[in-house]
Amino acid sequence: MARSVLAAAARVARWADRALGPGGDSATADGKATLSDATARRAADALGLTVDQVCADWDTARLAGLIEVHGDSARPGWRLRAWDRDDSAVLRGWVALCDAWSLACPEPEDYEPAAVAEVVTAMPQVLSFLQLSAGPVPVPQLLDLLEQRVTELRTERCEVDYGPRPDTPAVAPEPRPAPAVDAPLRPLLDWALRALASVGALTYGDGQATLTPLGSWAVWVKLEQICVAAQSPAGNIEQGAEDMLRGCARLRPAAARAEYRAWLAARPVGSAVTELVAAARGEDALLRGLAFEALRVVGAPAEPEVRAALDEPTLRPYALLWLAEHDGMDPEDTHEVLTREEATWLWVDTAAAVADHGEAPLLLRHLETAVQPTVPALLDEVRAVGHPRTVQVLVALAAAHPDPAFAKAVRRAAFQVHTGG
Repeated sequence: MARSVLAAAARVARWADRALGPGGDSATADGKATLSDATARRAADALGLTVDQVCADWDTARLAGLIEVHGDSARPGWRLRAWDRDDSAVLRGWVALCDAWSLACPEPEDYEPAAVAEVVTAMPQVLSFLQLSAGPVPVPQLLDLLEQRVTELRTERCEVDYGPRPDTPAVAPEPRPAPAVDAPLRPLLDWALRALASVGALTYGDGQATLTPLGSWAVWVKLEQICVAAQSPAGNIEQGAEDMLRGCARLRPAAARAEYRAWLAARPVGSAVTELVAAARGEDALLRGLAFEALRVVGAPAEPEVRAALDEPTLRPYALLWLAEHDGMDPEDTHEVLTREEATWLWVDTAAAVADHGEAPLLLRHLETAVQPTVPALLDEVRAVGHPRTVQVLVALAAAHPDPAFAKAVRRAAFQVHTGG
């Protein structure tokens, strides 16, 4: 359903990608997001559409994140790039369009912006009622609900001064009653329902409205996000990424993933991904691994920044594994995408996390995961890879190992790294 709703917008976005990208013609005449008349006519001729259809599809593509306008040029959004291989990208695009329903149709004239804003704020409750009804709901019933919700919003804004006034007894005045809904809301409800119908969230006609399966799913997702954010298991939802990850360090994997979901649900996905990648760049190797676990919960929206992390040696092994899993490779086989040097670097980085936050038995178990078949080969490759924590890892490993001969060889290797030998 989401692909069907966005198909025309995706078609125009693909045309814009070909015709309006770097080196192509300008998308707009004035640097604004509105398609210029000349470009709209050109697209209409190329796609066999009317100019009005092209402009409407262009606006839908922008709202759904299929196309991005920068100055006078257009470029495809990540959702268009992932359109053919990632259903979640299509669904996220449709949710973005649904969230922007109030921009899909012009609101009625002669209404104050404040009244329009009140209706937009009240509509989530109307949509939740439609979902609970699980069938057609008469418009008069929706109008009653909308009027009640708008009245509640106005009551919540009603400011009452309970402080003493000059030259008057220090008694609290009577609260001012909430203003009544003065302007009729039926035209605004009609506008909202038509706009939501235009984005595929509901059907509207014959004096009633019904959520589509897609609209019902969107309401459910929003409610789930609210519930997840409200049930942050470790209470780190208001922390920055680094503190949140530290709070998850002692959680079991399932509990940590629940915490990541709660943290992500409470903030825009773009800024959340940026925070997580920044935390991964820090000196704490444990936070680096946890940050990429949280990025796995993010999924497709994190791909551009994870792909950019391939250029950073510290993050490259983690990014390669993330991308391999994202592309559908079996998690047990993802290590195959790493070179021997990258695998060794990751082994040292993980050992550093264990040395800082774990116990000796765990460090010894980690020793068994090395790709090198012998201890001398491991020590040679660990020294060659140049990880900044190599000395500390080797010293911790020597202290934890019960074999005196092994411990002596590892201490010698640590000394050689320390002295540059």
